[in-house]
Amino acid sequence: MRLEATVREAGMADLESMVELLGELFSLEADFAPDARTQRRGLSLMLRPSPDRTVLVAEAGGEAVGMATAQLVVSTAEGAPSALVEDVVVRPGHRGQGLGRALLAGLEAWAAMRGATRMQLLCDRGNAPALDFYAACGWSPTQLVCIRRAGLTGGNRP
Repeated sequence: MRLEATVREAGMADLESMVELLGELFSLEADFAPDARTQRRGLSLMLRPSPDRTVLVAEAGGEAVGMATAQLVVSTAEGAPSALVEDVVVRPGHRGQGLGRALLAGLEAWAAMRGATRMQLLCDRGNAPALDFYAACGWSPTQLVCIRRAGLTGGNRP
């Protein structure tokens, strides 16, 4: 059954619902941990007006029950902008109703309007339901491996 929902740009009024959604997401990922204060700070940065990033929510019954974010980066391989998709999450009771697909479609439209030729995302390799979802939405794995360097002092601002 498909739930009547609206995908729209998020605003500050959605902040606490999105912090909760990120808590659910990061509890599933091996590389991250839920931290409401940190997620609130990150979302506040994402919600600042910019043509290079977006935060979408899926609203059902007056509540944000899903969210997805994207940011533009320049791809030298593509010679064009690329959208880095992050934070795709739908509350467990609302999954399987098309909300995740609607959020991804919203991000794709946003990215295409900005000249992006590719969207990319990272997914926890142990999250089979998410990997299956992305495959069903037309995403495919690459040969690239994500590596990171954490602990830079710029991320420790209060």
